[in-house]
Amino acid sequence: MSRPTILAIDADEGSLQDIEGELLERYRASYRVVCVGTVAEAEAELGRGADAGEEVALVLAGSSLDGTPGREILGRVRKLHQQAQRALLIDYGSWGTGPTGREIFEAMAQRQIDYYVIRPTRSPDELFHQAISSFLLEWQHARRLSSHTVHIIGESWAGRAHELREVLGRCALPHNFLLADSDEGRQLVEEVGDDACLPLVVFPNGEHLSDPSNAELTLAAGGPVDPMGRDFDLIIVGAGPAGLSAAVYGASEGFRTLVVDQGGIGGQATLSSLIRNYLGFPRGVSGRQLAERAYEQAWVFGAQFAFVQHATGLRAEGDRILVGLSDFDDVAARAVVLATGAAYRRLEVDELEALAARGAGVFYGSTATEAPAMLGRDVFVVGGANSAGQAALHLAEYARRVTLVIRKDSLAAGMSHYLVQQVEASPNIEARTETEIVGGGGDGRLEDLRLRDRASGEEESVPADGLFLMIGARPHTDWLPAEVERDVAGFIRTGRDIAGTPAWPLDRTPFGLETTMPGVFAVGDVRAGSMSRVASAVGEGSIAVRFVHELFESRRRAPAETRASS
Repeated sequence: MSRPTILAIDADEGSLQDIEGELLERYRASYRVVCVGTVAEAEAELGRGADAGEEVALVLAGSSLDGTPGREILGRVRKLHQQAQRALLIDYGSWGTGPTGREIFEAMAQRQIDYYVIRPTRSPDELFHQAISSFLLEWQHARRLSSHTVHIIGESWAGRAHELREVLGRCALPHNFLLADSDEGRQLVEEVGDDACLPLVVFPNGEHLSDPSNAELTLAAGGPVDPMGRDFDLIIVGAGPAGLSAAVYGASEGFRTLVVDQGGIGGQATLSSLIRNYLGFPRGVSGRQLAERAYEQAWVFGAQFAFVQHATGLRAEGDRILVGLSDFDDVAARAVVLATGAAYRRLEVDELEALAARGAGVFYGSTATEAPAMLGRDVFVVGGANSAGQAALHLAEYARRVTLVIRKDSLAAGMSHYLVQQVEASPNIEARTETEIVGGGGDGRLEDLRLRDRASGEEESVPADGLFLMIGARPHTDWLPAEVERDVAGFIRTGRDIAGTPAWPLDRTPFGLETTMPGVFAVGDVRAGSMSRVASAVGEGSIAVRFVHELFESRRRAPAETRASS
C-alpha cells in the first residue's frame, strides 16, 4: 500500500524549501511528501492521487497562489479527498485583525480550512511540527487508522454489531467497523482462528472477544465495572461533561468520589464531532476527545468509576444517601450529584422506530460512529440545535448530500451563529425549515422518508440512506423517587426554584443546585433551566462541588441532634 501524501503549496520559493526540509526530515518514513509552487501542479497532484486511489492526509497552502486565494484551493481539496486535513500557511505575527486574520476567520466559517499553520522559522521548528502532528492524528482518527483503534467485525452494519459500536462510542474509544466479507474483515477473522464468532471485537493489543456482553466489552476496553468499596464522600450519577467536571473537582478536593454511568464516559457530548466554542480549544475539540481527557483527569485525582451500571434508586438513611446499582449492592455517600443528562426524544413513527431498533439506517445521535458508513449517500439530520448542526457538518465530510430538517422557520432560531455560517457555506448541506418527518421506511433498511411542509401541509416522499435524529430532550429521571421534585417535563427543580415551597423539607435555605432531597444536587441537562451547553454543564459540575463543601460544613457546625435531618 502506498504511503499517504502530505502536499504543500507555496509561491514563496524560500518558504517552500524550508517547509519541504522540515517535512522530509520528520515524516518521510511514513508519508509521501510533495511540495509544489503553483496551483496547476497542486491540482494535478490531487487529481492523480484520486485516480490512483492514493490517500492525501494533509494539504498546506499559502494564502496567495498565482493570484488565487489559498483558502479557495483548500476548499476544493475534499471533493477529491474527503478526509484530508487542510491548513493555511501564514507568517508569524500575521494572524491578528488584519487581512490574514479576516481570511482565517472567513475560511474557517465557510469550512474551507481546518486551521492555520505558521511557516517554520528555524530548524527544527517544534511549533510547526506540533501543528502538523495534530493534523495527522485527526486524519488518522477520521480514517479509523489510529494505533488505538478497536475493530468490530460483523455480518452487517445493523443488529448486535451496531449495539457494540454504540457501547464503544459511549466509552469514547476510537473504533472501526468491518464487514466480515471484506478483505480486512476476513484477515482479522483468520488471525483470530477457530475462536472467532461474529460479531467479533479485536483490540489493538491483539486480544479479542466473540459476541461479548456490554459489560465484558466495557471491562476489556479499560472501563471499570465494580466500584471499590461501598462508602464515599460523593457519588456522581452520570459521566457526561457535568458529571466528569464534578468528579475532577470533587476528587481534587480530597473527596472519596465515585462516578456511576449506565454506559461509559461523555454522555451526549460524545456525539459532537467538533465543538468549536469551548474555551481553550481554538481548533475545536470533539466530544470524544473532551470526554477522554476529563476522564483521565478525574482518574488521576483518584475518582473511581462504575460503568455499565444503571442507578436504580435513591434514598436517605440518616446522614447518608444510598444509591442502588443494577448489578451490585447499594453504595452510600454524604452527598450525591445527579448528572444523568437527557436523551433525544423519539420520533414516534413506527416504521422508522423499527429500523432504529436494528440500527438499519435510522439513528438517535451516533454520527461519530455511523458517519463512515454514509460515504457517498443521501443523509437527513433532524433537529435545530447545535448538536444537529455539528452532526450535519460532520456527516457532510462523508455523505453526498446532507439535508437538515428543522421545524422552526430559520437555522438561527436554535443554533449558534458560527454553526449557522458553516452550515450555510457547506455546498452539500441543504436546510429545510418549517418541515417535519411524518413517515418513511424500506425493505430491511431505510430507503425513503416522507416530509411534510408545516406551512402548507403538503407532503412528499424522498429517497434517503440515513436518518440521524436530534430532537428535543427527555431527561433521565424516571428512576428517581418522588422526594426529588421535577417539572412537568421531568427536569429536576433546584435551588431558588424550590426555596420556600412545600416540597423543601428543612428550615434552612437549599443550596444552589440542591434538589428537594437534601444533600442531593442536580447539574447539566437534567436540571430544569439548564443552558444545554457543554461549557455551562462543566461549570455547574464544578459549582456543585463548592455547594457540597458548604453542605458538609453546615453539618459539622449543626448541633448533633439536628445532623441526621439536615
